Amino acid sequence: MGLKPLPLLSAALMFLVVVVGANHAALLEPVAYWHEILPRTPIPTAIAKHLPNVHADDKTATSVNVGKGGVNVNTGKGTTVGVGKGGVDVHTGKGTSVAVGKGGVGVGVVTGKSKPGGTTVGVGKGGVDVNTGKGTSVNVGKGGVGVATKPKGKPVVVHVNPIGSPFNYIYAASDTQLNTDPAAALFFLRNDLRPGKQFTLQLATNDVVPAATFITRPAAEAIPFSASELPSILPRFNIPSGSGEAEAMRSTLLECEAVPAAGEKKRCATSLESMVDFATGSLATRDVVAVGTEGGGAASAERRPYKVKAVRRAAAAGGKGVVACHPEAYPYAVFFCHATTTAEVYEVELAEEDGGMATVKAVAVCHTDTAQWNPKHLAFRVLKVKPGKVAVCHFLPRDHVVWAAKA
Repeated sequence: MGLKPLPLLSAALMFLVVVVGANHAALLEPVAYWHEILPRTPIPTAIAKHLPNVHADDKTATSVNVGKGGVNVNTGKGTTVGVGKGGVDVHTGKGTSVAVGKGGVGVGVVTGKSKPGGTTVGVGKGGVDVNTGKGTSVNVGKGGVGVATKPKGKPVVVHVNPIGSPFNYIYAASDTQLNTDPAAALFFLRNDLRPGKQFTLQLATNDVVPAATFITRPAAEAIPFSASELPSILPRFNIPSGSGEAEAMRSTLLECEAVPAAGEKKRCATSLESMVDFATGSLATRDVVAVGTEGGGAASAERRPYKVKAVRRAAAAGGKGVVACHPEAYPYAVFFCHATTTAEVYEVELAEEDGGMATVKAVAVCHTDTAQWNPKHLAFRVLKVKPGKVAVCHFLPRDHVVWAAKA
C-alpha cells in the first residue's frame, strides 16, 4: 500500500483506547521500557511521533482526568478533549473543533473572521468527506480515496491496495499500483546510490490526522488481533463494518498473518515494547541504532526532485542483519517489522533541486539477495530486473524505521 494514510479516525479512536481508565504512569510505560532496554539509543522521530504527549512534571503538558461522567483532557496549550456518553468533543483553542457522536464525526475550522475558514470534515457510515473551501475535496469510501482539485479541474485518485505493502516482498504489484503508488519511485539500483544522482521522491505521507498512538503492551494483548476476529474488533473502535476504515484494518491484519518472505523473520508489533523486543532479539544485541528519514518538512509529502549530496554506509549485509519496521493502517500504532541478514543500510543526504532550501537525511536499504521475492514485486516491475540478479534498493519514507547493531 505504499505511503498509505492511516484511517482518518485513528487519532480519536486511539485516544479512547489509551485514555479511558489510564493514568500518566501507564501512558509513559512504552517510553520507560525503551529507556530501560535501550539507554544509549535515541528515539527516532518516526517512533516519537507515535508516542503519547504526556509528561508528568511539565506544567504545560497534557492532563488526563477520568471520572464517571467520561474523560477530559487538557493539553495545557489551549486544546481540550471531552469524552462522555454523547460522544467526543475536541477544541484546539485555535478555531478548530471536532465532535464525534453516534452520527459520525464533524470537524470545523474557524479563522476568527466573520465566516468559517472553509475546511470541513464529515465522517459517517458512508465514508469520509473533506472540503477545504478552496476547491479541494476528498472523499473516502469503500472503493478507495478520491481527491478533486477544482482550480485545475483534474481529479486525482489515490488507489489503496486491498493487501500488499511494497515493503513486503511476497506480494505482486498491480498495474494500478505501478502507475499510481508513490512508493514506486522509492526503488532504485545500487549503482545509482552516488553523489550527484537525481531522484524525484515523495518521502512522507500527507496525513489528514496525526499519527496513531502506541498503546501499552498489556492493553494491546487484551485486544484481539486477527482477521477472523475483525467483526468483534470493529465495535471496540466504533468502526462500521464495510467502511473504508474497516477494510484498511482487514488489509493490515491479513498482511500481518501472511507468511514471511523466505529468509526473513517478521512480526507485526502492536506496541512499542513488542517492537523493541523483536528488534533486539533479531539482532541479538541491545547495542543498536534505530534510524529513519529525517527533515524535509511538509514539502516531503509531495513529489519533489532531490540530488544526492553524500552517502554513508551504516550497516553492511551479513553479520547480525537489519530490522525494518513499517507503519500499518490501524486505530492504534501497529508496525510491520521484518528482519534479514541480506540487506545494507545507508544514510543519504539529499538536497532539494527546485530551489528549495530543505535538506533531507534519508535512509536507504539495499537488498543483496532478492531471489525469493515475488517475481512481479513492484521493485522488479519498476526497475525492469529479475529476482536474484542485482541488488535492489529503496529509500525509507519518513515514518518508517530501520534497526541495526552498532558498528
